Amino acid sequence: MIELEKTYLAKKLPKDLENCEHREIIDVYLPKESEHPVLRLRKNGTKYEITKKEPIKEGDASKQLEQTIVLSKEEFEGLQKVPGKRVVKERYRYPFEGVIAEFDVFKEGLEGLVVVDVEFEKEIDKDSFQIPEFCLVDVTQEKFLAGGMLCGRNYQDIENDLIRVGYNKLDF
Repeated sequence: MIELEKTYLAKKLPKDLENCEHREIIDVYLPKESEHPVLRLRKNGTKYEITKKEPIKEGDASKQLEQTIVLSKEEFEGLQKVPGKRVVKERYRYPFEGVIAEFDVFKEGLEGLVVVDVEFEKEIDKDSFQIPEFCLVDVTQEKFLAGGMLCGRNYQDIENDLIRVGYNKLDF
């Protein structure tokens, strides 16, 4: 499957965000030794999967080849024992102008970081999409915010990069 997506840093949180559908997501990226692992083990609410995501074209993170295998809870629990890098977030699905903006509110060591992903069906929709007013900056191509780069880190590890793009820590 081809995933078309843009990623933003949140500038502010919509007032009604806490009323939107949401669930906790636990990601474990493998292998632990990799600087930027592309293999992700995920618990998404009551769903479990393992996914490999890689850019189709080098240097363009907005279009990725995504291969996913659905897992049982038991398979997930067994695989998560393999040493990996972990990240935990609460994902809120916010309807916005005909699309869903997914607000990832990070937990544990990354509190204060809020990333917004918007997925698209067609490349023309992705290319013509305008940054929403609740977003600060498009960070789709910023490697330091890729899931495989955030895993196992804390806010202080990425703070200089966040300052560089003008981000201020958000409370939720």
